Amino acid sequence: MNEIKAAPFITDDTVIFGLLALCLGFVFYTSSLEKGFWQKFYTVVPGVLMCYLLPGMLTTLGVIAPEWETIDASGTLIEHESELYYVASRYLLPAALVLMTLSIDLKAIVNLGSKALIMFLTGTVGIIIGGPLAILIVSIFSPETVGGNDFDAIWRGLSTIAGSWIGGGANQAAMYEIFQYNPDKFSQMVLVDVIGANIWMAILLLGVGKVKKIDSWLKADTSAIESLKVRVTRFSEKITRVPSLKDYMMMLFLAFTAVGIAHLFGEQASTYLVESFEVVANPKSFLSFVGSSFFWMVVIATLIGISISFTRAKNYEGAGASKIGGMFIYILVATIGMKMDLTQVLKNPGLIAVGLIWISIHAVLLIVVAKLIKAPYFFLAVGSQANVGGAASAPVVAAEFHPSLASVGVLLAVLGYVVGTGGALLCAYLMEIASSV
Repeated sequence: MNEIKAAPFITDDTVIFGLLALCLGFVFYTSSLEKGFWQKFYTVVPGVLMCYLLPGMLTTLGVIAPEWETIDASGTLIEHESELYYVASRYLLPAALVLMTLSIDLKAIVNLGSKALIMFLTGTVGIIIGGPLAILIVSIFSPETVGGNDFDAIWRGLSTIAGSWIGGGANQAAMYEIFQYNPDKFSQMVLVDVIGANIWMAILLLGVGKVKKIDSWLKADTSAIESLKVRVTRFSEKITRVPSLKDYMMMLFLAFTAVGIAHLFGEQASTYLVESFEVVANPKSFLSFVGSSFFWMVVIATLIGISISFTRAKNYEGAGASKIGGMFIYILVATIGMKMDLTQVLKNPGLIAVGLIWISIHAVLLIVVAKLIKAPYFFLAVGSQANVGGAASAPVVAAEFHPSLASVGVLLAVLGYVVGTGGALLCAYLMEIASSV
């Protein structure tokens, strides 16, 4: 019998949200200090990483939890789950995508050239080949770790990580549905997913502070990126104003009307496609991702933001539209962070090793290709996160380089959702072959 997930000290989402806000406020306040311990601390540890880690520490200490279980008087097991991640990912994320793309400069992004797309696709290939290679490597010294039969087969569980790392949650859910991995063991895969993705993201963020040295080593031409920064900064300075209540209300109107539209038509598109096309309804199809309402929600919200960028509404960037979008993203970051229980790292070292080898192959391939084509570190980091982190992480990492670059992360993340299911299916079938060798 599986161990009951004990209830945390605080189970009220309202109080948990207050604690997450406290964590974010602490990080942003201390990172703004220009002297003393905190100034030195944040030159080593990026602030955004702390926004993940502090909620994770609260979860590790048992103060909060993303989910827990209780047994009622009749002996029935009752599962509980915090709704904060759902609210952040379904309400705040699409609103953030609109606010962060309404001032997008498509022409300047196109001028970035093909290297951004090449690095994104390199990241995808790294995940596809990394899974089966990791299984082969671990099977040499611990074959039982990557074994299993039928629905307990480890490769089935790892397929859900492939979906998560080439797209996001919607693609992960598709893989879980397709390969029907044992639900009692699925939490182990979530752990591998979270640990591998967050360790790699931490490394990427550490690199942001040394971007000039890295670009110099890569011999990268960053002129197109610098040009985009200058164009967006000049536009922002031109339209910057002290925001009024009307500005805030209009941004509220633009963002959450778009959220409503994205949910309405996203659900309708999903339902129509699933009911009308067998290739979409079939969970084993490479087109099954287009049956996800979450996928359509992200796409529609992004398209609305891009459409607005051709109107005068783009001037709301001067009133802080992208900053409000960034605030929403950081709330999402904190809810993702609360999913991390750091004590779980040593409970299944074999599977953790698979995840770390897997993400390392992804990383090495990105570095090699970036060196060969002389791609800037920005393309490497955002191309990777558009795969591994999706819409929740790619804009955050992009904005760490410069706030004006967040929209590049958004667009690549949407592309990640598109290729996610097909890439994950290919990876899963390769892992099945590797497991039988």
